[in-house]
Amino acid sequence: QKRRAGPTEIPVADLMKPGPLPELVMGDAQAPITMVEYASMTCGHCANFHNKVLPLIKEKYIETGKVRLVLREFPLDNLAAIASMATRCAGEGKTIPLVAALFAKQEEWAFVRPDPRPALFNIVKQAGFTQESYDKCITDQKLLDDIVAIRERGAEVFGVDATPSFFINGKRFAAAPTFDEFEKAFAGILKS
Repeated sequence: QKRRAGPTEIPVADLMKPGPLPELVMGDAQAPITMVEYASMTCGHCANFHNKVLPLIKEKYIETGKVRLVLREFPLDNLAAIASMATRCAGEGKTIPLVAALFAKQEEWAFVRPDPRPALFNIVKQAGFTQESYDKCITDQKLLDDIVAIRERGAEVFGVDATPSFFINGKRFAAAPTFDEFEKAFAGILKS
């Protein structure tokens, strides 16, 4: 059975329609480029993007007001969902830094066997969680439902079927997510 290919372009108004949780945004709302990333916290390619490529994009495009990045959850497994829940519970202003920390330390928690959860807690407690606040967070069914709803909308409406998936001003960005490829895509928009 062939996987149905998602649309190559989505009306920006549809793509940017708010979901059930506040958007996780880096950069200026007035930036000429809005890039949406769907990522799973346990995905190695996502960590690679966040650890190696995003710092370059941040310095050259986000901090200079050219690109706004919107991060959306697309958990591929239960552990990724738990990690996303923890980032959402970290509190105002702490979610994106915790996402960055979890991607930076992904090797230390995501692939720990048999049970990666204590290793995950070890990292998130640095963001101020107690065992109690953490347990309360990761058993919050409404929060889990909201994160799953973000993923399902990504899959069903926008055709996201792998992570990381990017949309740049509504266009699916299918290239290998290297800094050079992003630069090419951005250049095309910025000079128009």
